[in-house]
Amino acid sequence: MTVFEGNFENSKDLNIGIVVSRFNDLITNKLLSGCIDCLKRHGVNVETNENKVDIAWVPGAYELPLITQLMARTKKYDVIITLGAVIRGDTPHFDVVISEASKGIASVTRDTSIPIIFGVLTTDTMQQALERAGIKNNLGWGYALQALEMGSLVNAMKISKV
Repeated sequence: MTVFEGNFENSKDLNIGIVVSRFNDLITNKLLSGCIDCLKRHGVNVETNENKVDIAWVPGAYELPLITQLMARTKKYDVIITLGAVIRGDTPHFDVVISEASKGIASVTRDTSIPIIFGVLTTDTMQQALERAGIKNNLGWGYALQALEMGSLVNAMKISKV
């Protein structure tokens, strides 16, 4: 029996793309900060001159799938993290945006076999979003951990030619 698991020991060699929504940037900047902090503490060189981590900014969560797809098609990245915050309002717009963003991001994963971490908060209130972006804990940190694990897992499976 062969067991495959991701680990954090080889994560410093991963090339990581991050796509961040500007909409609700009070939240997404905090998620990005937590994400970068986690990557740095796990040995990933996040300095701009090393090109291990690239960040692309998009207007909103609806635009995340397109830029994620473009990044994935370059085959430069071992894993891509998407960060956004969609907060429910008084209209059904919330449902449309999050539905299309999640379907689009999932489609990129299936089409490219590159792990895409879905780091888009969906909350009912700004307070809930703030709690998830740093007041109580920062989910950006967790999204980065998922990226490190999935990136190393996929690379391990490629080496084993699964």
